Amino acid sequence: MAAHLDEGCAWLVANDVLPADLVARNRRIADAALRPWTPVFTHGDLQLAHVFVDGDEVTGVLDWSEARQGDPLFDLASLTSGHREHLDDVIEGYGTDVDLDVISGWRSARCQLGVRWLLEHGFDPAAPGCEVDVLRSQV
Repeated sequence: MAAHLDEGCAWLVANDVLPADLVARNRRIADAALRPWTPVFTHGDLQLAHVFVDGDEVTGVLDWSEARQGDPLFDLASLTSGHREHLDDVIEGYGTDVDLDVISGWRSARCQLGVRWLLEHGFDPAAPGCEVDVLRSQV
């Protein structure tokens, strides 16, 4: 993962997509996620658009195409990316201690890698609340 992230960060700088200092600071933040963890079944792309709720009850979760064994904190980081104001509620519902630095690390890693994918697929990673905003809010 570290090598993949390093390649993604280098691409962002080499192609003048993001300022080098922003990339470097977020790369350092991402290091917190690159630690040993016990794999569990994860969604892999858990975001608000994939979760249906009725009141306080989750009624469905869509798009399991990236489900795999992974770090559960990656899903928490993805779910709250761009919605930090809900992180405390998500953690409370999660029901166990979580390392906020690891969540920030996964958020930085996911967003740095996501910027290129979004650009290559015709999306705007700089739209309000999207990857670029998240990266700027991380530092």
